[in-house]
Amino acid sequence: MSTVLEQAPAATSEAPREKKTTRKIAIILSKGSLDMAYPGLILANAARMMGIDAVLFFTFWGMDIINKKKADKLHAGMLGNPSSPMPHALMGLPGMEGFATRMMKRKMDEMDIPPVSEMLEMLEDAGAELYACQMAMEMFDLDQSDLVPQVQEVITAMDFYDKSEGAQIIFI
Repeated sequence: MSTVLEQAPAATSEAPREKKTTRKIAIILSKGSLDMAYPGLILANAARMMGIDAVLFFTFWGMDIINKKKADKLHAGMLGNPSSPMPHALMGLPGMEGFATRMMKRKMDEMDIPPVSEMLEMLEDAGAELYACQMAMEMFDLDQSDLVPQVQEVITAMDFYDKSEGAQIIFI
């Protein structure tokens, strides 16, 4: 009668070889406000700087980030933001969103954070993959000519899963 120990292969002095895998991140950008665009763009840029593959999928209001006419005109979404330093009673007043947007953009300029269109160029230059959601394109009556040139392709949600296989997925 043989035991499990008897069937185990003999130990060798060679250390097992570690399988080198490529790290990969997939970021879904679903909101088109200034304060929701930058987290995904900055995370993707940081990933590429570290040699991590980055796939970005823009859907629903996130389409504004890659819309030629809107990319550099995004507004800060203060109303309904519980972390806003502005009192909630003031956030809904006329002009407050514009004020908050100007303040945020001024601070970003001071910190040398590039505008959205430049961030998209940097991501493309760094090898990130940028994709638009086909369903959102149809919902908002957009076509490829409405998008910034850095968008590689318009794809379905199923295509996104194929392109992001093995990646950590972040939804913003």
